[in-house]
Amino acid sequence: MEHFDLLVVGAGLSGIGAGCHMRQRCPGRTFAILESRDRSGGTWDLFRYPGVRSDSDMYTLGYAFRPWRQRKAIAEGAAILQYLRDTAQEHGVDRAIRYEHKVRRASWSSEHTRWTLQIERGPGAEPLQMSCNFLFLCAGYYRYDAGFTPRFEGIERFGGRIVHPQLWPERVDWKGKRVIVIGSGATAMTLVPALAQDAEHVTMVQRSPTWVVARPSEDPLARWLRGLLPQRLAHAIVRWKQVLLSVYFFNLCRRDPERARKLLLAGVQAGLGKAAHARLAPHFLPRYNPWEQRLCLLPDGDLFRAIQAGRASILTDEIESFTETGLLLRAGGKIAADLVVTATGLELQVFGGVALDVDGQHIDPAAALTYKGLMFNGVPNFASCFGYAAASWTLKADLACIHVCRLLNHMQRHGFVRCTPRNPEAAPGAAPWIDFSSGYFQRALARFPKQGLHAPWRFNQNYLRDLLLLRFATLDDPAMEFRAAA
Repeated sequence: MEHFDLLVVGAGLSGIGAGCHMRQRCPGRTFAILESRDRSGGTWDLFRYPGVRSDSDMYTLGYAFRPWRQRKAIAEGAAILQYLRDTAQEHGVDRAIRYEHKVRRASWSSEHTRWTLQIERGPGAEPLQMSCNFLFLCAGYYRYDAGFTPRFEGIERFGGRIVHPQLWPERVDWKGKRVIVIGSGATAMTLVPALAQDAEHVTMVQRSPTWVVARPSEDPLARWLRGLLPQRLAHAIVRWKQVLLSVYFFNLCRRDPERARKLLLAGVQAGLGKAAHARLAPHFLPRYNPWEQRLCLLPDGDLFRAIQAGRASILTDEIESFTETGLLLRAGGKIAADLVVTATGLELQVFGGVALDVDGQHIDPAAALTYKGLMFNGVPNFASCFGYAAASWTLKADLACIHVCRLLNHMQRHGFVRCTPRNPEAAPGAAPWIDFSSGYFQRALARFPKQGLHAPWRFNQNYLRDLLLLRFATLDDPAMEFRAAA
């Protein structure tokens, strides 16, 4: 049985980042990255639907240690995937990835101070065991094998084609076709303008509106600084500009939601034009306050332009049923379609679907209490990377990786073999894992860990707080129990 100092589960954005940080900060330490699929890249290899792109700028979605060199800050999926794989190759992380290694269970033994992983390897699911001193889950937060599709009445009657974006087939013909996209999230708003370029018409059917904001796909400050400063310095300045803007606007939305609503609605009016805005205003006015769900980013206002050109439209209504030729809406209207795309969300899962036990006792994720947003009360030598919902995922992932490396180095310096967050007075259930009203979060929230009311048991949605907590704060925390070898 192979043994490592660290095992990372997942070779996507977080897992590759973890490998790079290990190379830089823990040289000489052994690690491997276990990837269930046969390719690296995670989300950016999985999603193949038309127009797939980032919904965060690449100065914060990219790594702090590797500048984003391309012109577009809101990048296409293929460019992001290449960036990830180039990063892995530059740091030698690609050689540490074990493909088609699906982790089913991880068991901690206090007697042996190690994790033992039950793995299925290859197409034949050959059973395999590996062990490690520290386990770091970087497998994301949703199932890769299936997206979420609600039950639609009469869906079997539809005579056209139905596709879910997460499992987009290689050959889908929408040229000159009537297309319906069901949904109002980031995926739907990416698909509509992309499909509208060649379709006869694309109709986005949403149950309720989503807050949107249009931004240039290219950052003007980045373009200017690249001509003046070294690449790394320019990247750092633009990254910090984006961080501070996102923190400011998120806090504004929570502190003064009415002002935030006015700012966002003014942007919608500017994007649509006064005449179109007067007609379409109800379709861009959500029932919730800004940042109670994730904002949808429109690079260069592409959705607005598709609507203005008459190639796309939006309907806000509930679906009564499918028909042979399209959809029947609750209000009585009918829409004809040749192709229906169900951009209806993700199916979330906890700990990447890995079952955990400590000394034979099963760990129920719903009863776990988070420590610093990445470790858990009573679970030794274990961390799970979960990025920000209100900002770029990588901002938190980078800090999580740095903190894990700091822990490993601290333990090595002091001869510790085990670190365990301890809160004997913890009251799991004090607060939900995350304060977001998005449907895909609400459907799964009961299965996710809880957070406490005070640090370090809070799951922050604030990069500046986490920067101090995870990168600079002392590791000799009263809530962290360190143990030396017996």
